[in-house]
Amino acid sequence: MDFRIADTFTDALARLPAPDQKAVKTSAFDLQTNPQHPGLQMHRIENSRDNNFWSVRVNADVRIVLHNTEASLLLAYVDRHDKAYAWAARRRIEAHPTTGAVQIVEVRERVEEIAPVSTPAGERRPPAAPPLPFVKLSDDQLLSVGVPADWLADVRGASEDAFLELGPHLPAEAAESLLQFATTGFLRQPTPAPADPYAHPDALRRFRVVENVDELRQALDAPWDKWMVFLHPSQREIVDKEFSGPARVAGSAGTGKTVVALHRAVRLAKSSPDARVLLATFSDPLAASLATKVRLLAGPETGVIPRIRVASLPGVAAELFELATGRRAHVAKDDQILRALEKAAEESGLAAKLNFLRSEWAHVVDAWQVSDAREYLGVPRLGRDRRLGSKQRERFWPVFAAARASLESRGFYTWPGVFAAVTRHFVGKSAKPFSHIVVDEAQDLGVPELRFLAAIAPAGTDGLFFSGDLGQRIFQQPFSWKALGVDVRGRAATLKVNYRTSHQIRRAADRLLPGP
Repeated sequence: MDFRIADTFTDALARLPAPDQKAVKTSAFDLQTNPQHPGLQMHRIENSRDNNFWSVRVNADVRIVLHNTEASLLLAYVDRHDKAYAWAARRRIEAHPTTGAVQIVEVRERVEEIAPVSTPAGERRPPAAPPLPFVKLSDDQLLSVGVPADWLADVRGASEDAFLELGPHLPAEAAESLLQFATTGFLRQPTPAPADPYAHPDALRRFRVVENVDELRQALDAPWDKWMVFLHPSQREIVDKEFSGPARVAGSAGTGKTVVALHRAVRLAKSSPDARVLLATFSDPLAASLATKVRLLAGPETGVIPRIRVASLPGVAAELFELATGRRAHVAKDDQILRALEKAAEESGLAAKLNFLRSEWAHVVDAWQVSDAREYLGVPRLGRDRRLGSKQRERFWPVFAAARASLESRGFYTWPGVFAAVTRHFVGKSAKPFSHIVVDEAQDLGVPELRFLAAIAPAGTDGLFFSGDLGQRIFQQPFSWKALGVDVRGRAATLKVNYRTSHQIRRAADRLLPGP
């Protein structure tokens, strides 16, 4: 018999006070190890359309709602006695007749009529007869995306605003597919029904088989971190997929790109006892946050943690620089670079604004590790707000060359220089420091970082994976990844389901936008 946990259970558990949470966990462990434990006091919930709902006594007031069949034992919900029973009375768990995915379905006639959408103060009232985005969809089309049969009429008669109130009553995959249809006109193609209803991608996002007490403890110790336990099918597909070359996942804020990066790093670390996985990001604080999440996600499998190196890109570059050269990299501070540029400009007699020299150095000369005047004439300057002709570049180059010579004479590197030194050491070598590299916040990669990653990543399957959103780029000028040897064409995906922006936030934003 499979022992499963539902996302509705972890959500409800997180809302209970800490003492009750502790008691619930103890009862859950007892259930897994011995479902016939006499202290559990199991009773069938009679006032329910689903005869498989049972209650489990946690303490004088709290009850676990258990879905008990011959094939599985499912932790479905937990709450105070009356609320737990009321939840079970309004729901049934069944395989959808069309998709084949197991769903937790609200019984339509037991749901109070959904209140009409109110119009907040200051917002223009909608037309008297708002359009109905799903009115022309057939029963077969609605069923194909997981709409329960007893909700078909409600969906077809819902306006856009009414659907935002209706959506939480529907299975998540149905609500998402309908919302996508309302905004794009595209209706998701159905996934073939598997033999096991729990194996359907839509079911995997809500139900998880728990193999042992350690896995159950991991799922219950931090139930608010749902990303640890439940993945959206689009996320799971990217986590599990093998890529023949560099790959990238993109998406707007809140779509779970970091979740994918974390799960992928852990999966790759589990794939082999010899795996050496680098999970890298832009800064030390972000790396520390990722390291905490890796420990949570890997759970008790302590053999996995040592296989994953979580670090900022500058941090791992400094380590590899020391291993490659036998000495530490002394990196010049911003004010030291600025003084070198200022002194070089003064000595050359060139009248140029210091802010321009600093920006040109950071985004062009140092970023591309330009070595001479000829190379400076040919380097791309995409995104720069000031055009420079060949004669202008010839005048500026002696300043940059003198500034670099000044820094080098004092034993200083810049960060792009550190990245470049490590790149030169590893490029062309078959032996690489890591078997897999996963990069989060990849939108902030610059030219030196991308060259560095391409040099230290192994060739072949799953060597280099990026997670980021170019729409969130704040530090770097645009440049061509393909021109630097990192070609993700055919191996790129986009996440579209947003987990942060509720329809209440959307309605508030709508009030700030100008009307038609």
